[in-house]
Amino acid sequence: MKAKDKKRRITLKNIIYFIFFVIIIFDIYIFYNTYFQKNEIYTVSGEDITKAMVSEEHIKISEENKVDIDNIIEKNIGKMSSEEYRQEDVVLEYLTEYRSNSDLAVGESYVIQKGTQGTQRITYKKTYEDGNLIKEEQISASVIKPAFNQVIEIGTNTNKQKYKVKVGDDVYVTSDEIIVYSDIDENSNKVTRLQQNTKLKVLKIEDNWYYISYRDIQGWIKKEYTKYVNQEQDTQNIKTNNGVINKPDFNMSLNKPSGLSLEQFKKILTDDKDKNKIFEQNAEYFYYIEQQYNINGVFVAAMGIHESAWGTSTIAKQKKNLFGYGAYDSNPYNGAYTFNKYSESIDLLARVLVKYYLNPKGTSIYNGETAVGTYYSKPTVSGVNNKYASDKNWANKVYSYMEYLYGKL
Repeated sequence: MKAKDKKRRITLKNIIYFIFFVIIIFDIYIFYNTYFQKNEIYTVSGEDITKAMVSEEHIKISEENKVDIDNIIEKNIGKMSSEEYRQEDVVLEYLTEYRSNSDLAVGESYVIQKGTQGTQRITYKKTYEDGNLIKEEQISASVIKPAFNQVIEIGTNTNKQKYKVKVGDDVYVTSDEIIVYSDIDENSNKVTRLQQNTKLKVLKIEDNWYYISYRDIQGWIKKEYTKYVNQEQDTQNIKTNNGVINKPDFNMSLNKPSGLSLEQFKKILTDDKDKNKIFEQNAEYFYYIEQQYNINGVFVAAMGIHESAWGTSTIAKQKKNLFGYGAYDSNPYNGAYTFNKYSESIDLLARVLVKYYLNPKGTSIYNGETAVGTYYSKPTVSGVNNKYASDKNWANKVYSYMEYLYGKL
């Protein structure tokens, strides 16, 4: 029994040694493959590959998240896009504020503060794709120099009649200052400047000009910056303008007043189509722009009716902008100017037309300014259409409203 037990103990011991030996051999194998095996490479630089001349079969690349670079490049070839920004300084037109004056007869008006222009800087963004311009939009506007509003007082007294000034009458300067010119031309030599409430003697009258004397000074001034100081009225010289009105013509010049009276403007702009009574309640301003800027007020009213669908458009109702002025094709609502009153949009549009569309460059217009004439073709509705609207039928549509309004006289 003892010999058999001893043999068994030796056998178990040998087995234990054998197992231990196998474990050591396995660890050595793992260690060698981990630190000394060079046949398999996972990341190398181009220089290492060149030096080692490693073949593709020795490089292992993970199949997880494999990206087809060739496919991506093929899809994006020719689809490169870019953006470009540009800035432009443009004239910031002043607005005109109308104030009621119960001491003046209905139909009378005069300037008490002359408007001055400002400057605004517009930023545009251009988007290109494949080198082609696909979109341009206005993204911001900042005021560099503010504009100052023009202020005009208008009469509301129905118990008075508008007085027509005669040679020999005295008038007072109503604006903060007035320029006296050597000739009936705002481009002529400036004789002097006179301050508000200066008393002047009228020596001659020519259209919208007075030839006046002040102490030893004589020269020409614009009527609109003065008011009559006497209380008497010369009823023989008052005209209601109810005489014969020339029929409208498609080729009529629009840089001249229609000649309609204030009452006639109110008559033609009172209409059932004007659901919100916008044109009816602002009829007087189409009369006043004729007096201020030598433009056909019926034409401006017809433009407003066409552009705003009788004041029912969103821009007209929410922004008090009857003409969509400032609207950008890509974003018309946000681009359109916002006004506090409808009278501001009427007055501004009239000045823009006179300055840029209806008169050739250099023409004396208003407030000592001359026409820029950037978009001038001819002073007719079709002439304005050339640069104002992309719709080639725009002139016919506006003129049809002019005929409609004239037909109500």
